[in-house]
Amino acid sequence: MAFFRSITRKMESWMQSEGRKPLILRGARQTGKTTLVRDFGQNFDSFIEVNLEKKADSDLFERDLPVKDLFQSICLEKNVMPGAKTLLFIDEIQNSPKAVALLRYFYEEMPELYVIGAGSLLEVMMERHKISFPVGRVEYLYLFPMTFEEFLEAIGEDVALKMYREQEIPTLAHHKLESLFSLYTFIGGMPEVVARYAATRDMAQLKPVYESLITSYKDDVPKYAKTLSEANVIRHVIETAPYETGKRIKFERFGNGNYKSREVGESLKILERAMFLYLRYPVNGHEIPLAPNFKMHPRLQFLDTGLLNYALGLTNLYFSGIPLSDAYNGMIAEHIVGQELLAAQNDVLQKPILWVREKKQANAEVDFMIVQDAKVIPVEVKSGSSGTLRSLHSFIDESGIDYAFRLYSGPKSIEKNETPKGRKPYTLVNLPLYYAGKLTQKMD
Repeated sequence: MAFFRSITRKMESWMQSEGRKPLILRGARQTGKTTLVRDFGQNFDSFIEVNLEKKADSDLFERDLPVKDLFQSICLEKNVMPGAKTLLFIDEIQNSPKAVALLRYFYEEMPELYVIGAGSLLEVMMERHKISFPVGRVEYLYLFPMTFEEFLEAIGEDVALKMYREQEIPTLAHHKLESLFSLYTFIGGMPEVVARYAATRDMAQLKPVYESLITSYKDDVPKYAKTLSEANVIRHVIETAPYETGKRIKFERFGNGNYKSREVGESLKILERAMFLYLRYPVNGHEIPLAPNFKMHPRLQFLDTGLLNYALGLTNLYFSGIPLSDAYNGMIAEHIVGQELLAAQNDVLQKPILWVREKKQANAEVDFMIVQDAKVIPVEVKSGSSGTLRSLHSFIDESGIDYAFRLYSGPKSIEKNETPKGRKPYTLVNLPLYYAGKLTQKMD
């Protein structure tokens, strides 16, 4: 089932661009890359797909033909007559170094041809086989699990979606959007899961889909690993990562295992390249550019909150009626905010920023930092009153920044406050959690 994905707007801009280069679509396994490109192919007179996991397709690129002859061979093999506007889709492109190298010649010698490449283990396999894309000859977009906006459209909540897209969301829509965001948070944004829910409206029907997705990631371990011992560490990290998500992690004995820091660090980096998880290293400053401190312990972000809930056995919390910001000590709410922020920009891989100050008896952490109009704005995900925002107040006292966001289970409101210790005045904008995907947009 093909769903609307907001990345399509950028793909359309790419299609209309004068200086268009071959487009590389990056993203984790099962986030919908192939379906997205096939659906996008309907905008063209001709659509040609090759999958380089298939030997017959891969062999086409091993013949060392000039790029125009290669394209004719592909058309002949696929029995497709190229039209005035033709899209060539090279799926699993990482399986052929020659196909990657040929992208520059498609760009230089056949600028009239539209070319998209994609692969589910793109970053991992390219690192493994020392493959690099031609510098300055390709463009990139990133596909993540479905956002709340995409989820609303997929399940047919058209009126709620229309109101969500307004610059100022109507107050009357609050309770409906809050309920739908809670549903989205517990289901997650993996397209196959969302498709099953859209068809059945039954969360009990989602279990086999989650299980199949997690199994597929485990089955990929031999593709990630060079050795059996490395495979064992990667499998351990996949199985235990959900229990470490939301925490600032240490590599040594990760997930209560016996593996050393170096082994775990390498496995985490491999899985990060596969976009299965993300390591959010803290920043210590409060002025742009916000540079991460790689000497500090990172916070772990998982691929998808729905998969995370399933792995932790938390999916049924949706039916408990507790506020989302309180579920699992607030970790689920914080995680979905990170997921929405990660997907907000799909032309760059910008991991959500975490601020940390580590001092004796005076540690502080602010969940997220965003940049608007060249200004840093702190964001906390909290359910308590504004007076309990100790870390946020520490940040404001140090930085002098006078504006902050708080995401919580409640309606939008604006408070004029001052910090308890430094008496620094600031404006606190309280926003419902469903605003997470809109935070990078300018708000009054």
